[in-house]
Amino acid sequence: MNSNHNAGKCPVMHGANTAVGTSNMDFWPNALNLDILHQHDRKVNPMGEHFDYREAVKNLDFAALKKDMHALMTNSQAWWPADWGHYGGLMIRMSWHAAGSYRNTDGRGGAGTGNQRFAPLNSWPDNVNLDKARRLLWPIKKKYGNQVSWADLLVLAGTIAYENMGLKTFGFGFGRADIWQPEKDTYWGAEKEWLAPSDERYGDVNDPSTMENPLAAVQMGLIYVNPEGVNGHPDPLKTALQVRETFLRMAMNDEETVALTAGGHTVGKCHGNGRAENLGPDPESADVTEQGLGWNNHTSRGIGRNTVSSGIEGAWTTHPTQWDNGYFYLLFAYDWELKKSPAGAWQWEPINIKEEDKPVDVEDPSKRYNPIMTDADMAMIKDPIYLEISKKFYANPDYFSDVFARAWFKLTHRDMGPKVRYIGPDVPAEDLIWQDPVPAGCTEYDVAAVKAKIAASDLSIADKVATAWDSARTFRGSDLRGGANGARIRLAPQKEWQGNEPQRLAHVLSTLEPIAAQFGISVADTIVIAGNLGVEQAANAAGFNITVPFSPGRGDATAELTDATSFDVLEPIHDGYRNWVKKDYIVTPEELLLDRTQLMGLTAHEMTCLVGGMRVMGANYGGSEHGVFTHKVGALTNDFFVTLTDMAYTWKPASKSHYQICDRTTGEVKFTASRVDLVFGSNAILRAYAEVYAQDNNQEKFVHDFVQAWVKVMNADRFDLN
Repeated sequence: MNSNHNAGKCPVMHGANTAVGTSNMDFWPNALNLDILHQHDRKVNPMGEHFDYREAVKNLDFAALKKDMHALMTNSQAWWPADWGHYGGLMIRMSWHAAGSYRNTDGRGGAGTGNQRFAPLNSWPDNVNLDKARRLLWPIKKKYGNQVSWADLLVLAGTIAYENMGLKTFGFGFGRADIWQPEKDTYWGAEKEWLAPSDERYGDVNDPSTMENPLAAVQMGLIYVNPEGVNGHPDPLKTALQVRETFLRMAMNDEETVALTAGGHTVGKCHGNGRAENLGPDPESADVTEQGLGWNNHTSRGIGRNTVSSGIEGAWTTHPTQWDNGYFYLLFAYDWELKKSPAGAWQWEPINIKEEDKPVDVEDPSKRYNPIMTDADMAMIKDPIYLEISKKFYANPDYFSDVFARAWFKLTHRDMGPKVRYIGPDVPAEDLIWQDPVPAGCTEYDVAAVKAKIAASDLSIADKVATAWDSARTFRGSDLRGGANGARIRLAPQKEWQGNEPQRLAHVLSTLEPIAAQFGISVADTIVIAGNLGVEQAANAAGFNITVPFSPGRGDATAELTDATSFDVLEPIHDGYRNWVKKDYIVTPEELLLDRTQLMGLTAHEMTCLVGGMRVMGANYGGSEHGVFTHKVGALTNDFFVTLTDMAYTWKPASKSHYQICDRTTGEVKFTASRVDLVFGSNAILRAYAEVYAQDNNQEKFVHDFVQAWVKVMNADRFDLN
């Protein structure tokens, strides 16, 4: 039949731009979203499964790359001219904003993956015109190709810029592998608009410690604080409070905070000499003709002296392309008053400044303009603690340079993990406490003999499994901290964490530590061997004779090598794998489980088999019976999944967070469960995995998959193996 009914209709499916109303989460907003566990699928990586960047970068001509990077700094391009003929300030801002998104609360953010190339970071208001910096780097990336990642280049650019302007930097480590899609499930705040008032993420905006966790920046779309003041209202003392909390959440102390603020503003300038309304859309919103660039000005001149980024206009120092002590000189030499920039932003300017102390125009050296300070800069001399540190730096320029160089190195390497992961000729020899150093452990010993000694002890399967799990579960792939290596579970503060059951832990350690001493091996290895033994014993009880793979070589950290305070953020407040939540939270226990799973680098099916196995081995926190859907506790059976999928039972709420599993015919209570347990039967994706493991012919597969996932957790921080 010839019909014109569909004439003119587009023959392909629409919605490729993910319009609202087309995704499952739009229709079912309360459904458990597993997307966070599916990030960075291998199918999105164009390099293929066999490409290993960390091996490729070892063949990089480091000296040639650095030479080209130095040349880039003063090779001004007409399409985006360099201020004073030097791109240093722009490159430093790019590196800073890449690294500065890090927050120590969950270890997410930072420069370690090159995620500034993607939304939302590439289009954050605070990242205006950093797309130009990345595009200026493209010829170098093109030249060196696969031997240097974008992630490494984004950080190296700022470090080379400082070197080029006269700073003796502390060092640099390569090794950051790129991601290939946005980390869209990282939580950057609940606001629905950029730069919404900061009140929305504080319990009390006057008490910055009430900022919502895990956030660090004060507003959606900012890296740190609002440069004009709290919610755009200048008040250096109030701003100082926000600066202190924000930098604390980036793992920086007061001295490092002052050093970074001053060092960052010793070079470069702010840009606000124009009309912000003339800027085009951000990169993600821009037309295809912009080719990935954003904020372009097609109405008036928008480059050089007429560039608009933050809206504040001016340089901080007299010589913005030189590393010197000019920041503190100007800050202390003059009184400062509030003024408005040409773009209408609040900024501080000096009163009666000498002409020779003014920086020159970026394009015409015959013209001079006032230097400026932001509200955060004024906080450096208004806050009593910051003031004393600033005075010390002003009086001791060499000390300031050293503290800044070290703080810059920490800022740009904090999310890379231990020093063993650094690659290249400029890796500092010094061990730094924030790198969580662990001495090398013994690799040559009789593992079977150690295992036999542990087997002869009074430790139960649950004791062995739970302790090994608690030691390893602190690992987070976001900043590569935590894990079983170092056995910090036996040190403060971890030995007292509620989630580690201190009394039970003390008993287990009192048994394992003498065994470690007897064989001359680390407690860290001994804890993992004990956990592996527990899994083997549980598998044997289920009818499977297995050996859990083990790699010796873990070392034991000491209290002297441990920054105890910095480990507070790693304390677990929940662990769905052991069916424990410290208290009721706004976020559901199953959502907390997903967050922990993603940080540990596990997939959804690995999570599924680990939870089922931990339950039947009796490894629940405090010996809880919730989710222990078996009458053979201690055997690594698939009973958890068999029970979960058995229609002989009904599931009834017993309290707000606990449930009863009842015989459908008699009504008799057979088992109890938590929300975490039930989600593996209620969520369609997780139920599909649970059904795989419940099948009669998949009991051996379950044991195999559990062991594989268990070893992955135990070895997550073994960077010598990975």
